[in-house]
Parts: sequence; C-alpha cells; structure tokens
Amino acid sequence: METEDVWNQYSDELLGFLITRTGDRDLAEDLLHETFIKVHLKIEDLRDQTNLRSWLYRICSNILMDHYRRKSSEILSEMNNPEEQYLSHSPVHCLLPLIEKLPEIYRAALILSEIKGLKQAKVAEVLKISVSGAKSRIQRGKKMLQEGFMGCCNYTLNEKGVLVGENRSEEECKVCV
Repeated sequence: METEDVWNQYSDELLGFLITRTGDRDLAEDLLHETFIKVHLKIEDLRDQTNLRSWLYRICSNILMDHYRRKSSEILSEMNNPEEQYLSHSPVHCLLPLIEKLPEIYRAALILSEIKGLKQAKVAEVLKISVSGAKSRIQRGKKMLQEGFMGCCNYTLNEKGVLVGENRSEEECKVCV
C-alpha cells in the first residue's frame, strides 16, 4: 500500500482524533503531518495490512505524546532558565529536578494537568487511561513531589497538610547541589 492511499483513506479520521486531543486545529495538522512522515518511512515494516488502522493510531498517539513531552520539557527548562531565576535559592529551584526524578507515568500526568493545565478527563484521554487512573497518577505524583520537598528541603506538613519550612541555601539543598 502507498502512503498516498493511506493518507486519502485515514487523514481526516486521524486529524479529527488529534483535534479532539489538542483543541488546536493548526497543531493537529502539524502532528498529522509528522505522523505521515513516520508512516511513509515505516510503511514497508507493516507486515499485516489488516492492522493498518491500529498501527496508524499507535503512531499518531506516540507523536502526540512526544509533542507533550517536548512541550513539557520546554516549560520546565523555562522555569529553570538562569536569566529568570531569583537572586537567592528558593523551592522553585528544586521543582524541576524533583519533577524530573518522578517515574514517567506520574511525571507525564503531572505535567499535563499542573503545567499544561489540562483537565483530568483530558489527561486520561491523552494518556489513554481511565479518568480514575489519571486522578490516581496526578495525586500520587503530587504526593511524590511533596515527599521530595520534605526530603530535599526539610519541609514538614502543618496541621492543614500544607508544606512549611525555611528556604535552605543552595549549598545545603540535597537536590540542587
């Protein structure tokens, strides 16, 4: 099967899939083109044509996740940009290293919900998990971040469950050293 035939048969369907997950037609079209570049390069590897549709969706989903990973990395690196840092050490400086240490499933869920600002249902859709699964990952990721701050900066939880403590110097910080 030729890439052009696959495009003619599935491009509209995949574009709709991407638009519902990004909410941005221009971005969806860009991701669709990335998908079909990969399809064009790998179409010879497809052994069973009956799996074409699921193969296309798998490629498309991977391209979408790669986009969100790139985007979240850009956001995180902006947060850690030395030109925009505070003059003194603060908990913000520990955030990027702590997020980067999280297991991928929790890191992705937290980045999508807390940094990208997606609703939990949208996070579930993007990660292809249930809404309750997305909620659990977000909650566990937040808990791991909380524990990271407690371990790194000697923060404690007050009676309301809020992290409290004094900022440490960069030399005393266990994450930033």
